[in-house]
Amino acid sequence: MEIRFTKESDIPQILNIYAKARSFMVEHGNPTQWAKGAPDENSLRKDIQNKASFIVQNGARILGTFALYHKDGNYQEIDGSWLNGEPYVVIHRIASIQKGVGTFILHDVCSRYKNVRVDTHKDNIPMQNLLKKLGFSHCGTIILLDKDHSPREAYMKVNTL
Repeated sequence: MEIRFTKESDIPQILNIYAKARSFMVEHGNPTQWAKGAPDENSLRKDIQNKASFIVQNGARILGTFALYHKDGNYQEIDGSWLNGEPYVVIHRIASIQKGVGTFILHDVCSRYKNVRVDTHKDNIPMQNLLKKLGFSHCGTIILLDKDHSPREAYMKVNTL
């Protein structure tokens, strides 16, 4: 597997991966995190424009996607505390169609950046379990100020590079 920037031509496949991820979430007790159709094509195009959208591929087959940003205004306030106040990257919109892709993404990002933050819905138990398994610490709760003001469980990992 390898990671590369998302291209415009990848959009239909990524939207399909998002749809499958929504179904997975519903089947695993998380019916509301992406229930309103997000992420959608507009958010994906914004990520591409910001050079923050990536895909995971095996050969020509796209297996997963994620967004990677170097800051997030939603992370300024936390009910809890971050492991440190140093610069960080944040991973958003992880979605895949194959087991192990989420682990691959998190390992790859953690091998490149010292401070990695992620948030997820309180009902997204599979993601929370994966984050804990890979050494992320639960730091508290953030509020999505740029969306619907809903709470998200916040995690962070400090890596030795």
